Amino acid sequence: MKNLIEVSVDSIRIHMPTAQHLVILKEKEADRYLPIWIGSFEAQAIATKISGNPLGRLGVSVKRIVVTRLADQVFYARLYVKQNGRDLDFDARPSDAIALAVRMECPIFVATEVMEAAGIIPEADEAGDEKDKSETPVDDERLAVFRDFVNSLDLPELPDEPKAKDEPGGRPGRG
Repeated sequence: MKNLIEVSVDSIRIHMPTAQHLVILKEKEADRYLPIWIGSFEAQAIATKISGNPLGRLGVSVKRIVVTRLADQVFYARLYVKQNGRDLDFDARPSDAIALAVRMECPIFVATEVMEAAGIIPEADEAGDEKDKSETPVDDERLAVFRDFVNSLDLPELPDEPKAKDEPGGRPGRG
């Protein structure tokens, strides 16, 4: 399975301002993560299996799922199954495919080009990081995917005047 990176489900998160769910996939051989927005039902299905609750069986064997591409900020996936001795594959939403992969305990893969375009490497802890952060080059092309995503979010406008630091919702550090 050339050009594929095996990942596992690291966690399910909720983006508090929007109440949207994210599944965080972690590369098995490196410290790189891939966040994918998912629906609440898919988040619940993934979390149910992760928490150890048994689920019913399906009439197929899921061999693997692959997050195949990222286009216009939308992830795409393929579901590879075996049913009655026949190998089949289907297009699937990544959230549904991941929920099914977790339920069926099958491998999850991400195409290399998807991980390179949208994968995130966490910053090292300040105490353990010998390098000066100013020495780390910024790859504007890779960050553009995230900048475009953040700019596309439909978030409420911030007030013109910040509230005082002591008031609920006030932001500290503003003059």
